[in-house]
Amino acid sequence: MSGAIKTFSKCALLLLLISCLSACGPSQPPKTYTVEIRNMAFVPADITVDKGDTIKWVNHDMMAHDVTEQTTKAWSSGPIQADSTWKMAITDEADYFCSIHVVMKGKIELK
Repeated sequence: MSGAIKTFSKCALLLLLISCLSACGPSQPPKTYTVEIRNMAFVPADITVDKGDTIKWVNHDMMAHDVTEQTTKAWSSGPIQADSTWKMAITDEADYFCSIHVVMKGKIELK
Protein backbone atom coordinates (compact mmCIF):
# COMPACT_ATOMS: atom_id res chain seq x y z
CA MET A 1 0.00 0.00 0.00
CA SER A 2 1.32 3.46 -0.80
CA GLY A 3 2.07 6.00 1.93
CA ALA A 4 -0.79 8.27 0.86
CA ILE A 5 -3.33 5.43 1.10
CA LYS A 6 -2.00 4.39 4.54
CA THR A 7 -2.27 8.00 5.78
CA PHE A 8 -5.79 8.32 4.34
CA SER A 9 -6.85 5.01 5.95
CA LYS A 10 -5.47 6.08 9.34
CA CYS A 11 -7.25 9.44 9.09
CA ALA A 12 -10.53 7.80 8.08
CA LEU A 13 -10.26 5.32 10.96
CA LEU A 14 -9.47 8.13 13.41
CA LEU A 15 -12.46 10.19 12.21
CA LEU A 16 -14.73 7.16 12.51
CA LEU A 17 -13.49 6.50 16.05
CA ILE A 18 -13.98 10.13 17.10
CA SER A 19 -17.47 10.17 15.60
CA CYS A 20 -18.45 6.97 17.38
CA LEU A 21 -17.07 8.13 20.72
CA SER A 22 -18.93 11.41 20.57
CA ALA A 23 -22.19 9.70 19.57
CA CYS A 24 -21.76 6.82 22.01
CA GLY A 25 -20.24 8.85 24.83
CA PRO A 26 -21.64 9.03 28.33
CA SER A 27 -25.20 10.29 28.52
CA GLN A 28 -26.48 12.69 31.14
CA PRO A 29 -27.29 10.96 34.43
CA PRO A 30 -30.98 11.02 35.35
CA LYS A 31 -32.12 14.09 37.28
CA THR A 32 -34.58 14.36 40.14
CA TYR A 33 -37.28 17.03 40.02
CA THR A 34 -39.55 18.08 42.88
CA VAL A 35 -43.27 18.79 42.68
CA GLU A 36 -44.69 20.28 45.87
CA ILE A 37 -48.21 19.57 47.03
CA ARG A 38 -49.46 22.65 48.82
CA ASN A 39 -52.69 24.60 49.11
CA MET A 40 -54.56 21.77 47.36
CA ALA A 41 -52.40 22.02 44.22
CA PHE A 42 -49.40 20.44 42.50
CA VAL A 43 -46.64 23.05 42.14
CA PRO A 44 -45.60 23.18 39.37
CA ALA A 45 -48.73 21.70 37.82
CA ASP A 46 -46.94 20.99 34.51
CA ILE A 47 -43.41 19.62 34.43
CA THR A 48 -41.14 18.63 31.55
CA VAL A 49 -38.45 16.01 32.15
CA ASP A 50 -36.31 13.52 30.24
CA LYS A 51 -37.31 9.88 30.06
CA GLY A 52 -35.64 8.15 33.02
CA ASP A 53 -35.64 11.23 35.26
CA THR A 54 -37.34 10.98 38.65
CA ILE A 55 -40.07 13.18 40.04
CA LYS A 56 -40.43 13.46 43.81
CA TRP A 57 -43.76 14.72 45.12
CA VAL A 58 -43.56 16.37 48.56
CA ASN A 59 -46.78 16.83 50.52
CA HIS A 60 -46.72 20.15 52.41
CA ASP A 61 -50.48 20.14 53.07
CA MET A 62 -52.05 19.11 56.39
CA MET A 63 -53.98 16.24 54.77
CA ALA A 64 -53.12 13.19 52.69
CA HIS A 65 -53.05 13.38 48.89
CA ASP A 66 -52.13 10.92 46.17
CA VAL A 67 -50.67 11.07 42.68
CA THR A 68 -52.60 8.91 40.20
CA GLU A 69 -52.24 8.59 36.43
CA GLN A 70 -55.49 10.02 35.11
CA THR A 71 -56.36 8.15 31.90
CA THR A 72 -56.09 4.45 32.85
CA LYS A 73 -54.96 4.65 36.48
CA ALA A 74 -51.78 2.84 35.32
CA TRP A 75 -49.92 3.97 38.44
CA SER A 76 -50.71 5.58 41.77
CA SER A 77 -48.73 6.64 44.80
CA GLY A 78 -51.35 5.65 47.32
CA PRO A 79 -51.96 8.20 50.08
CA ILE A 80 -49.02 10.50 50.73
CA GLN A 81 -49.36 11.71 54.30
CA ALA A 82 -48.56 15.28 55.38
CA ASP A 83 -44.79 15.98 55.36
CA SER A 84 -44.12 12.79 53.38
CA THR A 85 -42.81 12.15 49.87
CA TRP A 86 -43.26 9.75 46.98
CA LYS A 87 -41.06 9.43 43.93
CA MET A 88 -41.23 7.70 40.57
CA ALA A 89 -38.91 7.31 37.56
CA ILE A 90 -40.66 8.69 34.49
CA THR A 91 -41.09 6.52 31.41
CA ASP A 92 -43.97 8.24 29.60
CA GLU A 93 -45.93 11.47 29.43
CA ALA A 94 -49.01 11.50 31.62
CA ASP A 95 -51.82 13.57 33.00
CA TYR A 96 -52.27 12.89 36.70
CA PHE A 97 -54.53 13.97 39.54
CA CYS A 98 -55.23 13.44 43.22
CA SER A 99 -57.96 10.82 43.38
CA ILE A 100 -58.80 12.00 46.90
CA HIS A 101 -59.28 15.62 45.75
CA VAL A 102 -60.08 15.39 42.04
CA VAL A 103 -59.71 19.13 41.43
CA MET A 104 -55.94 18.72 41.84
CA LYS A 105 -54.35 18.02 38.43
CA GLY A 106 -50.88 17.86 36.94
CA LYS A 107 -49.12 16.96 33.72
CA ILE A 108 -45.80 15.27 32.93
CA GLU A 109 -44.27 15.99 29.52
CA LEU A 110 -41.09 14.56 28.01
CA LYS A 111 -38.41 16.76 26.43
